[in-house]
Amino acid sequence: MADLKALKTQFLEYIEIEKGRGVKTVENYDRYLNRFFGFAKVQSPGAITEQMVREFRITLNRSAGAGSGTMKKNTQNYHLIALRAFLKFLRKRDIESLNPERIELAKVGGRDLDLITSAELNRIMTAPTEALAKAGSAGELPALRDKAILELLFSTGLRVSELCNLNQDLDLSRDEFSVRGKGEKVRVVFLSDSAKKAVAAYLKKRGDMGEALFVGYGRISKGKDLSRLTPRSVERIVKQYAIKAGITRKVTPHVIRHSFATDLLENGADLRSVQALLGHANIATTQVYTHVTDKHLREIHKAFHGKRRS
Repeated sequence: MADLKALKTQFLEYIEIEKGRGVKTVENYDRYLNRFFGFAKVQSPGAITEQMVREFRITLNRSAGAGSGTMKKNTQNYHLIALRAFLKFLRKRDIESLNPERIELAKVGGRDLDLITSAELNRIMTAPTEALAKAGSAGELPALRDKAILELLFSTGLRVSELCNLNQDLDLSRDEFSVRGKGEKVRVVFLSDSAKKAVAAYLKKRGDMGEALFVGYGRISKGKDLSRLTPRSVERIVKQYAIKAGITRKVTPHVIRHSFATDLLENGADLRSVQALLGHANIATTQVYTHVTDKHLREIHKAFHGKRRS
């Protein structure tokens, strides 16, 4: 029988090729499983026990988190989800091990959304235009790029990784384009007039033949560094404009994605359509937005509640 290391490699290849999971997901599963195997010190699938998993959960619960305090319940669950998926893979291949159904996830509270107001969003979106007015010739191209990034994020609801993967060959004669998201799933996103205008102004000013749509500038003495922007770079850009807009809370590209979703729902879009536009595999993920967009319920309560008493 193959050892755990060989089986883990087969499992990771399986979820990447047959299940279509992204590279980042595969890397995370590898890390979570390595952590469990390092803790359990087992050599074969049959040696994995329910007691072992229970003790692993206690260890995770007492481990330090990314910030201050202990590891979040969601992060603990990611480890267990990876282990459960591995055990299901073993079962499909008739390899004796712990029943994956014996692993239960920790209960977590409702997901909190980091949201900004419409006024704050408007201030962020106009900040690059203000920067452009003050910029000299050296700062013009980065400001145009940043304007295009912000407009594109809000128009499409793209994940930051999806944005960074875009190339210059974007067809601006159309109002839509396809993007490959999580799990290699392709979906259609749509360009607003302001997003098309911002991207067109940026590309007109660029005048180079680099492949990537969004690139870095000013890192080499001769002018341009045409390396593709990374998600971390885009996060820094968004943070920079949030500070310029006078917003003290943390603002990330994902917060703008939240704004995209809530804007649609507040203006009457149905949940299934928003799910498709966001590229969520499960509508339960999209439903997290509904409790912040049901403003009409307050009006209904005010209009119809307590009439008999008055």
